[in-house]
Amino acid sequence: MSQQQISLPAKLINGGIAGIVGVTCVFPIDLAKTRLQNQRKGQQVYKNMMDCLVKTVRSEGYFGMYRGAAVNLTLVTPEKAIKLAANDLFRHHLSKDGKGLTVFKEMLAGCGAGMCQVVVTTPMEMLKIQLQDAGRLSAQQQKPGLMAPTKLVATNAVLSRSYNSCTAAAAPRAASATQIAKELLRTQGVPGLYRGLGATLMRDVPFSIVYFPLFANLNRLGQPGPQESSPFYWAFLSGCAAGSTAAVAVNPCDVVKTRLQSLNKGASEETYSGVLDCVSKILRKEGPTAFLKGAGCRALVIAPLFGIAQVMYLVGVGEYILDNSPLGLLSV
Repeated sequence: MSQQQISLPAKLINGGIAGIVGVTCVFPIDLAKTRLQNQRKGQQVYKNMMDCLVKTVRSEGYFGMYRGAAVNLTLVTPEKAIKLAANDLFRHHLSKDGKGLTVFKEMLAGCGAGMCQVVVTTPMEMLKIQLQDAGRLSAQQQKPGLMAPTKLVATNAVLSRSYNSCTAAAAPRAASATQIAKELLRTQGVPGLYRGLGATLMRDVPFSIVYFPLFANLNRLGQPGPQESSPFYWAFLSGCAAGSTAAVAVNPCDVVKTRLQSLNKGASEETYSGVLDCVSKILRKEGPTAFLKGAGCRALVIAPLFGIAQVMYLVGVGEYILDNSPLGLLSV
């Protein structure tokens, strides 16, 4: 492995650009995933992903599909950068004997990457989910027979602004991610932003353990020779296939994480005291199939995200930027 291949600044740039491009393309699907996962039996506002997106555009406008995108675009750069760069660095150190990595070592590197990324992932997801789910709760308020208007369980006044309105027909006044973060820090401290950390680890560590070895082996099939890189389209397809497979595999953990991190609930929606309590209540009240909610959406979100990321790495955008700008001093 060459020094250029393990250049940390280049990896950070590649991961960041890939994250921004990917999130911009697939964020509406991610919003649909969050809203579908938070739906309870008998309180369905949306039938499926397309129904969710159509209703979102009708009630909130086109940009309603990007509610919460700002916090994702802000934090996805460090999140993706940490994940991809950490995996590369762990792989590099685990292969210092000059031999190829075994599947176990590839899984170990993925595990380390997953554990590193939650530092950024957890607060990012925490804030994003509050903003993404606001439209579902607002629509639920206005749907006859589900609950009385404005009767919602909110943790505090600032957080409830995204969900409550003066009248059932009025548009909700959305709180920003900054306001929500400040309120959480004021009332709960730093732990407030890291609510659902355990569930996030349960999702991201297995995801990385599945994704990175699977991608490495799929990508290897497209290499013309031992020392040659696979074509960019093969890297993209390998990233898509590995990403969607890993996403579906850990979807039950993602459902648990989404439920735990949703601070505001409908009046008849249960709250959870932890991971085990959440799993138990979902199984008892909604059945095993509830853990597959949003699996298709999540696969559609993750596949292009990691396909784009791997193409960025293959093309070497970060290396090019460092070699042709004053930022090159960072790699010295």
